[in-house]
Amino acid sequence: MMELFFNLFYTFFKIGLFGFGGGYAMLSMIQGEVVVRYGWISASEFTDIVAVSQMTPGPIGINSATYVGYAAVVGAGYDPWVGVLGAFIATLAVVLPSFLLMLFVSRLLFRYRNNSLVCSVFAGLRPAVVGLLAAATLLLMTTENFGNLSIDPLQFFVSVIIFVGAFVCVKCFRMNPILVIILCGIVGGVVYSV
Repeated sequence: MMELFFNLFYTFFKIGLFGFGGGYAMLSMIQGEVVVRYGWISASEFTDIVAVSQMTPGPIGINSATYVGYAAVVGAGYDPWVGVLGAFIATLAVVLPSFLLMLFVSRLLFRYRNNSLVCSVFAGLRPAVVGLLAAATLLLMTTENFGNLSIDPLQFFVSVIIFVGAFVCVKCFRMNPILVIILCGIVGGVVYSV
């Protein structure tokens, strides 16, 4: 059990340390570690985590860490109450690097925020953040989310239409993302119940 807790802490501390760009940028790192490397959860469970983490209050990276910590411990055969400890350890580990870095760096940033070298570093980080967000988007474009065109064309086309509709609603019409999530859920429920 201690090895599992150590691996949870180490994995999410590393994700928190190198997850520049926020929770969405962390998604590809989380998926690579918890699904591919350790096998704590399946790819379809990871998709569910992303959906639930988007709908619950708080940052998606922290919500994902909490869920994975719980699921990994319970999936290893331990009591659900021990799973709560796993959730706490994973959550603490993903938050701790940012907390420590902000304590250390905040004084330096206020002193040197107009320095040309500091401005250049932040300008260089912007493309990396965009790349991490693009990786997170591509990570979610799987058969678990969209279906397979050759096996179930209806599910595939409905998923693509819902995806494009949600993108247009948020990007072009500036609709509230929560309203878009609710509308997509209603459309999906109506289409798949027929």
